[in-house]
Amino acid sequence: MRFTLRHLEYFVAAGETGGVTLASERINISQPSISAAISHLETELGVQLFIRHHAQGLSLTPAGHRLLREAKSLLDQAHNLYTVASETTTEIRGELAVGCMLTLAPMIIPELCHSFMASFPRAVLRQQEGHQEELVEGLRRAKIDIALLYDLQVPKDIVMEPLVDLPAHVLVSEVHPLATRTTVSLKELESEPLILLDLPLSREYFLAMFERDGLQPRIAARSAYPDVIRTMVANGYGYTLVNVRPRSDLALDGRRLVRLRLAGGHRPMKIGIATLDGIRKSRLLQAFETHCRTFISEGYIPGMIPPLLDARVREDAT
Repeated sequence: MRFTLRHLEYFVAAGETGGVTLASERINISQPSISAAISHLETELGVQLFIRHHAQGLSLTPAGHRLLREAKSLLDQAHNLYTVASETTTEIRGELAVGCMLTLAPMIIPELCHSFMASFPRAVLRQQEGHQEELVEGLRRAKIDIALLYDLQVPKDIVMEPLVDLPAHVLVSEVHPLATRTTVSLKELESEPLILLDLPLSREYFLAMFERDGLQPRIAARSAYPDVIRTMVANGYGYTLVNVRPRSDLALDGRRLVRLRLAGGHRPMKIGIATLDGIRKSRLLQAFETHCRTFISEGYIPGMIPPLLDARVREDAT
């Protein structure tokens, strides 16, 4: 056998990204090295793996599609050798794929993963962001090992352990007429323009609040990108409903946002760690679960104002 796992790794990167340039950026390897690995595999295996499109990247041939599946399976098995080895020693090592809700990832993932790898330097965490449905599918297809997500319609084949509640609240710009208030109700917001977080299950969660109270929100705009929504709100386009509490009250353009408590006792979202039901958990995965339980609680959430501190600050303000 005159090819290596590295050849396969470079081929998989090109196959999944659809181009040598993107593959180079993804795995931080030079483009000539990736091209050479693909050519070597094609020569060694005697098949054409890609169709080259001038200035438009690569597309897999039928043989390339089949080889991509097998190559990914072989690489996964090779990575699992580290897990097997770690379970025969006292050392936590290996690679773990961690998924996270894209609304949570910018705040939670950097500190959470960095602190874990500082404690276990032989561990490598590979992160993936997505919305709820993408993360569930990633767990089912073994693309990720564990996910940080919300308790929104979690299917029966996914085991979720809740860690902390995040009550919904309202964001407005600092010049909004309601910005001087501390609490506001959905009834008061019904005629105001709503900038809606347009992600699967998240949008249904927010709209269900209005439906429960017999109200009809005035949706002025939608976006799947939280930072776009924050900046629109900060610029006076309207208000939005959110659960996350970033430590910064600034939008990306530097304008200030004001957070208001939402009256009415609405159901909070719960952040939890989720895995596929019935999987055999490695020591690495168990160690990361323990780390999540330690770092995410009512008293502390990486990158966020935790619920307990937020409640105390509001009590002091009144």
